[in-house]
Amino acid sequence: MEQPCFKETSLKFGVFLVFTLILSFDSCTAQREVKLQEGPLVRAEGHHITIQCTVSGEKESSEQNFEWSIFRPAEPTLKIQIISTVTSDFFYAIYGERVRNNEIYIERVTASSVMLHITKLQKSDEGEYECYTPNTASIYWGSYNGKMNLTVIPDTLSAISVPQTLDRVEGDTLELTCEVSKRTEQHTHVAVTWYLQKGNQNLQVISLTQDFILHPGQSYSQRQASGDVRLDKIGATSFKLTISKLQMSDQGEFYCEGTEWIQDLDKSWYGLTNKRTEKTTVNVKSIGNQFHALIKATAVNIAVGGSLEIVCTVEAQNFAERFFSIAWFLNKNETVRIGPNAVPSFHGEYKMRAQLGKVMVSKKSDRDYVLKIYQIQMQDDGTYHCQVEETEKGSTGALSTNKSKEVAVTIQQPQTNLKVVINSNTTEVLEGDFLQFACDVHSETAGYGRLSITWQFINQQNQNSDIIGMDQDGMQVTYQPYHERVINSDVRIARVKSDSFTLGIYNALTSDQGMYACKVMEWETGSNGRWQLAGEYVSNNKAVTIESLESSFGIIAMTRTPTVQYYGTFELQCVITPSRLTHVPASVSWKFQPANSNGSYQLVTFTHDTAIKWGDKTENFKGKMIVVKTVTNTVRLSVSRASKLEAGKFLCFAELWGRNHLNQWVRKASATSNILQVKVRPPASLLKLTKKVTTIQKRIRDVTELECKILARTQNDSQFSVTWLFSKTQGPNVKGENLLNIDRNNVIQYYGELFTDSQKKMKFQAKKPSNDMYKLIIQKTDVNDSGSYYCHVKEWLLDPNNIWYKVGENTSAITVLQVHTADVNLQLGNNNLTISSSEDAVVELECHIINQTQTQSQFSVTWSFQNKESPNAKERALLKTDQNNVLQYYGDLLTDPQRKMKFQSVKASSNTYKLIIQRAAVSDSGVYFCNVEEWVSSPQNEWVIQGHARSGSTILQVQSPVATLHSKACASPSLFYFIFAYPFIVFIALITIVLYLYLRPKKPQKPNNEKSLWTPIETFIDDTKGE
Repeated sequence: MEQPCFKETSLKFGVFLVFTLILSFDSCTAQREVKLQEGPLVRAEGHHITIQCTVSGEKESSEQNFEWSIFRPAEPTLKIQIISTVTSDFFYAIYGERVRNNEIYIERVTASSVMLHITKLQKSDEGEYECYTPNTASIYWGSYNGKMNLTVIPDTLSAISVPQTLDRVEGDTLELTCEVSKRTEQHTHVAVTWYLQKGNQNLQVISLTQDFILHPGQSYSQRQASGDVRLDKIGATSFKLTISKLQMSDQGEFYCEGTEWIQDLDKSWYGLTNKRTEKTTVNVKSIGNQFHALIKATAVNIAVGGSLEIVCTVEAQNFAERFFSIAWFLNKNETVRIGPNAVPSFHGEYKMRAQLGKVMVSKKSDRDYVLKIYQIQMQDDGTYHCQVEETEKGSTGALSTNKSKEVAVTIQQPQTNLKVVINSNTTEVLEGDFLQFACDVHSETAGYGRLSITWQFINQQNQNSDIIGMDQDGMQVTYQPYHERVINSDVRIARVKSDSFTLGIYNALTSDQGMYACKVMEWETGSNGRWQLAGEYVSNNKAVTIESLESSFGIIAMTRTPTVQYYGTFELQCVITPSRLTHVPASVSWKFQPANSNGSYQLVTFTHDTAIKWGDKTENFKGKMIVVKTVTNTVRLSVSRASKLEAGKFLCFAELWGRNHLNQWVRKASATSNILQVKVRPPASLLKLTKKVTTIQKRIRDVTELECKILARTQNDSQFSVTWLFSKTQGPNVKGENLLNIDRNNVIQYYGELFTDSQKKMKFQAKKPSNDMYKLIIQKTDVNDSGSYYCHVKEWLLDPNNIWYKVGENTSAITVLQVHTADVNLQLGNNNLTISSSEDAVVELECHIINQTQTQSQFSVTWSFQNKESPNAKERALLKTDQNNVLQYYGDLLTDPQRKMKFQSVKASSNTYKLIIQRAAVSDSGVYFCNVEEWVSSPQNEWVIQGHARSGSTILQVQSPVATLHSKACASPSLFYFIFAYPFIVFIALITIVLYLYLRPKKPQKPNNEKSLWTPIETFIDDTKGE
């Protein structure tokens, strides 16, 4: 008993050992793995990106295929195919054009690794990417696809540097500033690099990397180490390049390049986008150790009491390391000197005038030194020059001297016996306009003393008040109530000439209407050195009328192009009236209401402070709209490449603004224009096709080419979709059924039998030999191809928003195709029959071939049906037995298995075919007939259609059975039980009762003892014993 148990245990252990060895061997095989670049990746819109996919663990060395797909965030379960290495038509339609244009392509790195390239990334490319690799091994082991996410962000990087031309001397310091900013929500870094372009050569000066490390260019590494080349971040977005001790090699064009970087999950940096600024031209002049002095005066003819400014400029290399003294000379006499320590020294009377603040020296820049003289006197007349001396540090002796050219300054002598006249060309103005008056002083003698002036105003109530003035020392004097308006620069005074003063009133108020005059006083210096009044003169009055804005302000919208075609340009103008309102700050807005919409929104606004604000809903206007505001406050809105999205109603709204006494902007008036209706229409279709009816004669098996020629098109870039139609009927007004369509992308779509029958699909082909010619080619023409053919063409154009629209359509003339056959002897039974049948019965319909062309002929039989009760119903094919006895179903028989089992086509004999209908129903009633095609063997041993024939019609009438008691009872279970079951049960019960009563045992009769009701007990006892 123990020996069999031991054998069974050994057997189990052996099986386990073999299974373990198999698993161990299999585990030694490398597992297949598909790896994608680690995500999620963040990339910028509009740039070229790559995604790598690699297969590892593959034993075979054959080349691996790859299929790329995307799952978009809007439909995360929908897989959209992009591109494949297997087939060229792998893509879905939305990626077709980009793949064909090589904007999306696959680069093979190795046999098992590829890179997906997207040359111009779009926002719609965001989603989860899948790389699928078909199995090339004999078994499945590992993974065959990988996924990663891609996020697409807008390109918000900007780099700005003001272009300019700078002239520098060798040894100078150069400073350039670049603004680099971004607005992305992702955590990105910005790198900034300065370049110097010399001809075709771009030299890197210095850069700040994304890791915030300064990296000088090869040519500037030593100068950066010595501190002569620096890159500083001076603000949130500003980067300043500083080059000290300029060299001749620094001459050229400088520009700044900003790059936005993001760090991927593998810790590597990726450059999202980069921008370059405009260039600044730097000219470096070498003058060695020499230096030059230049002089310039603000005016050469100055009246007594005026001011003079003389600028002395030093040109030298390495200016910061050298020491210069500058001296000004009048008539070759030194007047003022400023040394290397910037401390001025004055000589003669200039020392006293400097103490009074009438002579000043300042250093305007490292090279420019300014001498200012106020309240010019006659003794200031003469020839000026400046002299520059270079000294050593700590030394008083000059190493070298350079003198500038001379400038002659003439001081005009004052006049006496003055006459004062006020002039103005703004006597009638609008509220907010600019008032300007000139007060001219005339003298009959050679000169006059110092002048002071006071401007006066007489209002409509004849009240006199002083506005503003200037004393004899040139100091401005302000009077109430104009103090605040002077502070806001709304009231200004100026001495434009020695004998002319001006008064300017900006943002005129209606209360400024009245009379204006100027009062001039002449002053002379007394023996005590103080000013004495020599005369007082008052001008004539000048009346000014001011019209309020509310009474005159208006706005008109106009256009000369109310209707334009697609790609056209329409221009709208918003005109503010009256035209002389140019001085008043105005804000003008254009509003737009799209066609077939009740809502409107703002397109653009020119604010009163000259800013431009764009509306929030102007997506379709981007790149199309140009807005210009003229000096007359007219705002022109020009929209180019117009489409239906820009059609609608336009109006403009304007507001006039001004400042109040608190210097705050307040709205003074507003107006709304009339409405402009702009219509944008597609161009009229010029599509023209051939209209000549033609007839083509062909024989069986010929190749037939039918042409659809486009004689005229609307535009040269029009595209077409062509549908070929066919009708058995021959005539001018036939209506055909669609055969096939070739769309504007040359994609062919089949209809009807061509869609379901692959042989017919191969028989009919569509070609496009040229842009204006489409052909329908029929291979191996047979008699069934006879009929009328024509094409229906739709013309498509691309609207300005890159959306295809149908501009027109047209139908060609009919081409009649007649296919001739040899002698055909095919003949069918043409008798019209009527067959009646009850429901659920089996019905057999015959199709009998009486005569045929050849004894070896084969036949294709198609059974058709037409509903007799519906007169407009078309006949439809049910099923077909082809020449090889293969069944083919049509319509609902193709999709409904129960209907397919109901109808059967049987070849009863060589010349008899039957249609068998199982369990006929009333709905099967109608007209049945068969269409027979005769196939014969050609000399080339190919089967061809010799002819076809149609049988007579068979009318099938399926009748419902008449309702009887039996049928009604069987149809209703309750009625069946009531009529049959329940009476039967009652009948059986009655029989049972009768039989029981008849067959039951009879009781013994009582003894005839009538006198006593009780039978003695003893009698029964005796009887028992007797037994």
